[in-house]
Amino acid sequence: MENLMYQFLYFPEDKSGYLPAAFEFLIMLILCIAVFMLLRKISKKQEIKSKEIEARILAEKKNTNNQQNI
Repeated sequence: MENLMYQFLYFPEDKSGYLPAAFEFLIMLILCIAVFMLLRKISKKQEIKSKEIEARILAEKKNTNNQQNI
């Protein structure tokens, strides 16, 4: 059983075998950071829009309440 577990561990003698994996990791890391920043930017825009809509709705509600009280 232990022999099966160690078959998945592979450490090449030639360390240049690590370069493709490191390069792919770097690309994925950059893409993840870019997507995260894009999502934060979109979220911030949506937050501003929702606050504007909320303020407009509250102002309209206040106006209708004032008109009903008159």
